[in-house]
Amino acid sequence: MLLSLVVPVYREEKNIPEFLRRVRPLLSTITEDYEVIFALDPSPDRTEEVILEERARDSRIKLLRFSRRFGQPMATLGGMSYASGEAVIVMDVDLQDPPELLPELVAKWREGYDVVIPQRRRRTGEPLIKRLVAAAGYRVINRIANVEIPQNTGDFRLLSRRVVNELLKLKESHGFLRGLVAVVGFRQCLIPFDRPPRFSGQTNYNRFLGSLRIGFNGIFGFSTYALTLSTQFGFLIAGFSFLMALVYLAMKLAGFPFPMGNPTMVIMILFLGGIQLISIGILGEYIGRIYEEVRSRPKFIVDRLEGFSPGPRA
Repeated sequence: MLLSLVVPVYREEKNIPEFLRRVRPLLSTITEDYEVIFALDPSPDRTEEVILEERARDSRIKLLRFSRRFGQPMATLGGMSYASGEAVIVMDVDLQDPPELLPELVAKWREGYDVVIPQRRRRTGEPLIKRLVAAAGYRVINRIANVEIPQNTGDFRLLSRRVVNELLKLKESHGFLRGLVAVVGFRQCLIPFDRPPRFSGQTNYNRFLGSLRIGFNGIFGFSTYALTLSTQFGFLIAGFSFLMALVYLAMKLAGFPFPMGNPTMVIMILFLGGIQLISIGILGEYIGRIYEEVRSRPKFIVDRLEGFSPGPRA
């Protein structure tokens, strides 16, 4: 198998036919030796039925159905586990990842790149708050993380077989693909594009909280700087408190009216309490991730396979 498309789906019955209508002719210009893997979180709509109807017409379309909803990151990793292509392309079904980029992705791979990442120039249809959170998140992550993650990129990318094999060896349970690909490394390149709006329906992804969760995975999963920052805040506040004590002592000895009062006390207590809670929260984020890794629960559980030989490739 030369090429595998991994497409995580959940409640996407209206987008699948148009996605395949646009993807299949493009794939055929590249190679007839391809597969399209729909990694399905069980959906309340007809997503599964639509995929099976399409599979009845084309055996290169395959279905990987999970036992429950594991989320898009785990669905993506599950699809990659069962992909057999020498190159694997991860993309969304809502057509915000333009299928027209597929030939260019494959061309770059044939030039010798192991990772080819489309980079968004414009994000049409996305609300301002999501764009702001994404821009701020990438800057923070790249400033403090141990790896560099290209800005304005998503999971849409081509990965060579050796990159996929190395990714599947990693044990992290958060599934932050952008960061994991950066950890693996190899030769990478970017392809700029303008991201269109969704073809149909609303995103099944919480725009603000989802972006925030991804940002936290990037910060806490690839850097310990937040722990260092909380320690630095502690020393800074302790130094400030000591300095204030000296100032008040000097004012008292000099006979100035002592300025301390109820408002000052309330502000200081609330400030210190807030810093303590933030520090505890940072510790909790790391401890929670340690707990998830120690449990070693499976990242996904497969309920149904259509079109696969038994067992994942890697």
